[in-house]
Amino acid sequence: MVASVPKSYIDSMMNLATQEHRLAKPGPQDAALRDYDSVRRAIAFISAHWRAQPTIEAIADAAALTPDELHHLFRRWAGLTPKAFMQALTLDHAKGLLRDSASILDAALDSGLSGPGRLHDLFVTHEAMSPGEWKTGGAGMTLRYGYHPSPFGTAIVIASDRGLAGLAFADPGDETAALADMRRRWPRAECVEDHAGTAAMAQRIFDTRLWSPDQPLRVVLIGTDFEVRVWESLLRIPMGRAATYSDIACNVSNPKASRAVGAAVGRNPISFVVPCHRVIGKSGALTGYHWGITRKQAMLGWEAGRVGAA
Repeated sequence: MVASVPKSYIDSMMNLATQEHRLAKPGPQDAALRDYDSVRRAIAFISAHWRAQPTIEAIADAAALTPDELHHLFRRWAGLTPKAFMQALTLDHAKGLLRDSASILDAALDSGLSGPGRLHDLFVTHEAMSPGEWKTGGAGMTLRYGYHPSPFGTAIVIASDRGLAGLAFADPGDETAALADMRRRWPRAECVEDHAGTAAMAQRIFDTRLWSPDQPLRVVLIGTDFEVRVWESLLRIPMGRAATYSDIACNVSNPKASRAVGAAVGRNPISFVVPCHRVIGKSGALTGYHWGITRKQAMLGWEAGRVGAA
């Protein structure tokens, strides 16, 4: 159980992450990205040593911070203490998420959430490109992209004229490679750098005050029919919960397709918003993540803090 914390901590963290709506070029970190780098170091240490329940002094040393600096950074960043965050990343916590998930996923399906509407916490509405459009590799599409600070490192926001088409994350120095990874998904699309044009969308994604059912975030899913069905299933996993690959396979009416589901989850182009980070192994293990297991742990811990503060 994650302890309840004042919402002001969450709000201050989100203000920090969104106060600079764009980065002129990939390069020097702003305050939000520096904080994430420190948090990332702490999470990497916790994930390697959580069984020993390390002290805050040991975690702070790994993050190159004092214990007081680490404590205040975590409270600002995630809304909970480093110790509570460590508990949120343990295998028992993952298994608890898994135990609670099946009935919630079934309820979501029974509630008719497969169509446009309020699909999860970000109030997302979605549409899919036609198979013909996907097969052309994005020919005739113009995709605008920009680099923006986020609670999880530099976010690469990719937008089409229909809505959010891609969201990737990068550590300092990896921004260009992360963008190239995304562009390979739509090799014939025209990509135009547009920081100003994607800034408002980035703020909508990471500023919880802008999560509103009255103005849902529109996303466009660009993939095969099977991939789109998997990604739609991911949208039904509530914040603070998890699903396994076999759960998703059952939801797309193909119980034996866990391996294919895993491949589709790995190709999800809209990280965080389409929450592939909420998919874990059958044993409760967190398994891999395209943008790094530490970032997946950070997202789950951040969400645990937000759910605890609700």
